[in-house]
Amino acid sequence: MDQVVISKIESSDEKMNIVREVLLDLPEYFGLEESTQEYISKSSGYALWAAYDGDKLIGFISLKETSPYTAEIYCMGMKRDYHRYGIGTKLYRAFNEYSRTRYEYEQVKTVAYGTYDIYDNTVNFYKSLGFRQLEVFHDLWEDNNPCLIMVKSTQI
Repeated sequence: MDQVVISKIESSDEKMNIVREVLLDLPEYFGLEESTQEYISKSSGYALWAAYDGDKLIGFISLKETSPYTAEIYCMGMKRDYHRYGIGTKLYRAFNEYSRTRYEYEQVKTVAYGTYDIYDNTVNFYKSLGFRQLEVFHDLWEDNNPCLIMVKSTQI
């Protein structure tokens, strides 16, 4: 993994193929077919960066503008074999480099801490990037998935 390269993707079709390939490798996170299809189709219209190990796709991050002031990490995924190698941080840095010149804030939605062990790792990852809890919505998603919204200034 010495040759991890982060590239901004412009083609809508390529974005959908990237998101599909990565999310299908992560059924423990993206196991609801309807939600996964929504991530795939909507990501085609958002800014998206992909991580490659040589020629091999290993992850992505996409940006959704939620207001003139805020960029959301709409979806982020790293193939299972590439977790915990710092690639997610590299993807976030590309996202932040872009967002900090256009927005004042960043946000991300994930499952609230303490709901599932697997998502506690996700929350801890976002905390390590400087995100902080804004609010938990118990009725935004399904009953068993309270939505945690985390935010940070783009200048941090």
